[in-house]
Amino acid sequence: MEMQTIVNQPVIETERFDLRPLRRSDLGLIEMYAGDARVAKNTTSIPHPLPPGTIEAFIARAMGETRDFDCWAMDGSKTGGDEVMGLITLSRLDRNQSEVGFWVAPAFWNTHLASDSVQALVDANPLKNDAMFATVFQDNPASAKVMTNAGFIYLGDAETYCLARDGAVPTWTYSRKL
Repeated sequence: MEMQTIVNQPVIETERFDLRPLRRSDLGLIEMYAGDARVAKNTTSIPHPLPPGTIEAFIARAMGETRDFDCWAMDGSKTGGDEVMGLITLSRLDRNQSEVGFWVAPAFWNTHLASDSVQALVDANPLKNDAMFATVFQDNPASAKVMTNAGFIYLGDAETYCLARDGAVPTWTYSRKL
């Protein structure tokens, strides 16, 4: 069995799921869910259709020692759920800040998984940040609700490029001081 080194990335436990570092064995489920247009079109960085090797390269970056982000799988196996129900990331910014990003597989939408994951990540504050930020697409009010449920405050409007939509998408930006 191949050993996998995880650098300073804790498992964050909740009652019904764990946020845990990615494993190479997550490839199939992540590919299946990230390949869904409904998921890809609500992220900035997942292309659709999903080119071969994209998720394998992402997992390799997420497990790398010199990465600039941490990624956790939303793993429900401890309560009989799937090993990957979605992903949540913290991307390092300057001035001891990070940006939260997440997606949840459509099968787990409307189950409070995203809200509970963001809240668990904020509560754990694994990078000991002073503040966290998040950007959501304006046509995805469910993600905006996730951020406000976790105590994030609306900062303003902007736009960002979405690979799956091949264009700029209006966004709302949120912040939370920790």
